[in-house]
Amino acid sequence: MEASTHTVTNQAPPLLGYDVFTSDRALTEAVGRHLAPDLLAEAREELALLGRASGSAQVREWGEQANGNPPRLRTHDRYGHRIDEVEFHPAWHRLLGRSVSAGLTHAWDRPGGHVRRAAGFLVVSQAEAGHGCPLSMTHAAVPALRAEPELAAVWEPAALSHVYERELRPVAEKPGALLGMAMTEKQGGSDVRANTTEARPLAADGEYVLTGHKWFCSAPMSDAFLVLAQAPAGLTCFLVPRVLADGSRNAFAIQRLKDKLGNRSNASAEVEFDGTTWAHRVGEEGRGIRTIMGMVAATRLDCVLGSAALMRQAVAQAVHHASYRSAFGGPLVEKPLMRNVLADLALESEAATVLGMRLAAAYDVAGTEGGSDVDRERALLRIAVPAAKYWVTKRCVPVAAEALECLGGNGYVEESGMPRLLRESPLNSVWEGSGNVQALDVVRVLRTEPAALDALLREVGAARGADHRLDRAIRGLLVELADLEGIEARARRLTERLALVLQGALLVRWAPPEVADAFCAARLGGDGGAAFGTLPHTLDLRALVERARVEV
Repeated sequence: MEASTHTVTNQAPPLLGYDVFTSDRALTEAVGRHLAPDLLAEAREELALLGRASGSAQVREWGEQANGNPPRLRTHDRYGHRIDEVEFHPAWHRLLGRSVSAGLTHAWDRPGGHVRRAAGFLVVSQAEAGHGCPLSMTHAAVPALRAEPELAAVWEPAALSHVYERELRPVAEKPGALLGMAMTEKQGGSDVRANTTEARPLAADGEYVLTGHKWFCSAPMSDAFLVLAQAPAGLTCFLVPRVLADGSRNAFAIQRLKDKLGNRSNASAEVEFDGTTWAHRVGEEGRGIRTIMGMVAATRLDCVLGSAALMRQAVAQAVHHASYRSAFGGPLVEKPLMRNVLADLALESEAATVLGMRLAAAYDVAGTEGGSDVDRERALLRIAVPAAKYWVTKRCVPVAAEALECLGGNGYVEESGMPRLLRESPLNSVWEGSGNVQALDVVRVLRTEPAALDALLREVGAARGADHRLDRAIRGLLVELADLEGIEARARRLTERLALVLQGALLVRWAPPEVADAFCAARLGGDGGAAFGTLPHTLDLRALVERARVEV
């Protein structure tokens, strides 16, 4: 019999058995806003099915198992043959298989595909973020592959497939395939022009062999990789398959797996090419960066979506805990100061979701036939994606840390799941170009692509006149943009302002008045502090918290 002194009271139940999609008001509203009416019913049904699975006890357990049992590298088989394979816990394969079958690598040729995929990516990433890497790489590889139609004809159908096939075999024999990416090297990092990997042409057109290394190879268990190497005409993009057409293994030596801060379920590797590594050119020689930038831009948007997912899950957990936990005479959620903290966190989460989904919708338009709207959306993506990548991913760490604190000591314990969210939170800011890279990209666009700035100003201009604080922030941004003297040193400041103005404009147009009012007051009007929980007390904080609450 349990001792009476050990009776457990005043503990929040686990947040399980709920629909991650339909319980997220900001996300469901974005899907309804950006999808054509004839697509909505089917999309909502698919996303609700994915949402119920992602909120289930079974899938959450898979996430814990995958993170608790990180991948292992097997360089050789039992007979001493080099195999260079990565072994994953079965839970990893279950998660990845579920997400691939849900179409999360399939967006480019599907009506409303980017909005549907982005919403699904937001949902599944809340159950386990690590398996998002191969989903993201495979999805993003498609525009790069299209630079070489011969390759695209073989690899694109496999990448867009809803079938997860884990065995390494020739792509012609597989119903579905995953693709990874290997760009950075020890000596260069983000400066990929400093790459030293060499590509030597073979007799057959488009075929090369590679000699060199890659310091970071994403998703090393994939079927093929997009790689940058120095060809005779300069830096060039290549496709490196793991298995050649005759069934033999390509020379692809995995030296070690990275021991990372977070993202433990996912493998990242260092790889070597020994001079016999076969590769096929993608695009023209010497145009490697141009060829691969389509992939980079798509993965940067996934960094925004991944951070938005993590923030949403952190906020949902914090609000759930505060709704059930009592202290100092009543529920925590009813305490004015806690309510302020939760409302501030919810505000940041919603702004991230609304911005990420708007950019996904721009991809759907940008992929259609030419026209003024298409050109404008393409231009908007060119400046808004790096700005969003910079700002949203930067906000993820403080949101995760503050949400953890809302659970007190319980949040610092691994079983709560909050430490895993906190360890994951810096990842998307680092991957696909860290903060300085994104800010400098924004500056580069401002200097060279006037259509991008025009598209951005049109986007925020649609909300002018609705809130005086937003109007003032737009004027301030224009003043910043009018003077490009010393712009590199203030690139972060400019990019932050640009992202905040864009978020504010979107919320003013589409969010409930209490959300837009709070954002404009605290983020644009200067009526908020540096820490979360410093919103003006005159705002409708209760409405913000209720909007973020998950009903179980």
